[in-house]
Amino acid sequence: MSVVKINAITVPDGRGADLEERFAARARAVDGVEGFEGFELLRPVDGETRYFVYTRWRSEEDFQRWVSSREFGRGHQASNEGSDRRPVGIASELLSFEVVEPAS
Repeated sequence: MSVVKINAITVPDGRGADLEERFAARARAVDGVEGFEGFELLRPVDGETRYFVYTRWRSEEDFQRWVSSREFGRGHQASNEGSDRRPVGIASELLSFEVVEPAS
């Protein structure tokens, strides 16, 4: 059963472009990881203030293996290195879902 993870990231006013730039720079880092099915960055509109990073995984185990990987840690550290590369988000919340498959 596939799972969806949504990282809801609160980004201060004026920093949205920074988050989008970092996302674009790392967009392919997860390609080829076992169990990864896809992801998107969703920009807030209509009064919502958080960005959502939507990811889909073959299983919870695949997602946990990615989060525990050296590549995951390295990628998140590298995106924040440098004096002007402080974290863009000021808060985040991870939402988890199972994909309901239609009955056959």
